[in-house]
Amino acid sequence: MSANGGTKAILAALLANVGIAVTKFIAFMLTGSSSMLAESIHSVADSGNQGLLLLGGRRAKRAATPQHPFGYGRERYIYAFIVSIVLFSVGGLFALYEAWHKASDPHPIDSWQWVPVLVLVAAIVMEGFSFRTAIVESNHTRGNQSWVHFIRRSKAPELPVVLLEDFGALVGLVLALFGVGMTLITGNGIWDAAGTAMIGVLLVIIAIVLAIETKSLLLGEGAEAKDVAAIERAVVAGPEVERIIHMKTLYLGPEELLVAAKIAVPPCESAEALARGINAVEVRIRQAVPVARVIYLEPDIFSVAAERAGTGAAAPTAVVEAGSPTAVSPTADPGAAAHPTAGADGESRVRS
Repeated sequence: MSANGGTKAILAALLANVGIAVTKFIAFMLTGSSSMLAESIHSVADSGNQGLLLLGGRRAKRAATPQHPFGYGRERYIYAFIVSIVLFSVGGLFALYEAWHKASDPHPIDSWQWVPVLVLVAAIVMEGFSFRTAIVESNHTRGNQSWVHFIRRSKAPELPVVLLEDFGALVGLVLALFGVGMTLITGNGIWDAAGTAMIGVLLVIIAIVLAIETKSLLLGEGAEAKDVAAIERAVVAGPEVERIIHMKTLYLGPEELLVAAKIAVPPCESAEALARGINAVEVRIRQAVPVARVIYLEPDIFSVAAERAGTGAAAPTAVVEAGSPTAVSPTADPGAAAHPTAGADGESRVRS
C-alpha cells in the first residue's frame, strides 16, 4: 500500500465522520433516540481513530536512532492496535450499555420524528462516499486477492482499518435506521434499544478482528510466500551463490522488510571478490522485492555432512560447544559429522 493512498482514505473517512457525528448529535438532542446517541459516539470514536492513524503514520517516518536502529515503522501497528481498543471500548461497550439503559426504560420518539430518519439517510450517503474511497485506494494494491485475504495479510494497517470501520459504520447506520424506523412505526422504544444493541455487538466484533490482525503485525510477520520465493530465486540467480542454507524474513514496518540469510558460496580468490558477489545478490533481492531494504547475508561453504547432522548445513565455520544440542559426536556417525576442531580446552568441537 502506498502511504499516499492510505492517507487519502483516512482523510476521506475523517471528514465524513466529523460531519456525521455533528448531525447525529443534533438528532439525538432533538429526539432522545438511543440509537442516534450510539451512532454519534461511534462516529466520534471513528474520527479519533482516523486521527490516531494519521499520527502513527507521521511518527513512523522518524529517522532511525542508536536506540532504535531499525527505525519506527512499527508505530503504525501500535496506533492501529490502539484504534481497535478505542473501537471496542468507546464504540462497542458504550453502545451495549446504552442499549441496556434504553431497554430498562423504553420510550417512543415523540418529537422531531422525521429528523433521525433524515440524518441517518444523509449519514449513509456520506459514509458510502468514504467507503468507496477506501475501496478504490485498496484496489490499487489488492490485486486479485479476496477482500478477506487482503485484510488479513496486508502489512500496512491503515486501509484494512478504514475498510472495516467504514463497513461497520454503514451496517451500523442501517441497524440504527431499522431501530428508529420500527420505533416510529410501533411507538415502542424497545426497538430503538434493539438497534443500539446490534450496533454494539457489531462494533465489538470488528474491534476484536482488528485487534487480532494488528497483534500479529506487532509480534512480527515474515514475507508472503510469493515474496519469499522471489527472494530465493534472486539469491541463486547468479554464479555468486550455490544455494541458500537458511533464510528468515521480518517486516520492520509496512514498507520495510528485513532479509537475513546464510548462503553457500563457491571458493573465492579474495575477500574483495566475495564482497562484490554479495553486493550483486543484494541488488537482485531489492529488484525482486523492493520493500527488502535491510539485507544481511552471511557467506559460508555448504556441507552435506553438516546438513545430515543437523548442524546448519554449513561447513566448519562457527564453533559449537561440545555437548550442545547441535554438537555431533565424531564417533556416532563419521560420515554425518562436520569437521571437528580442537577447542581451547582440548575437547573436540564441531563447527556449524
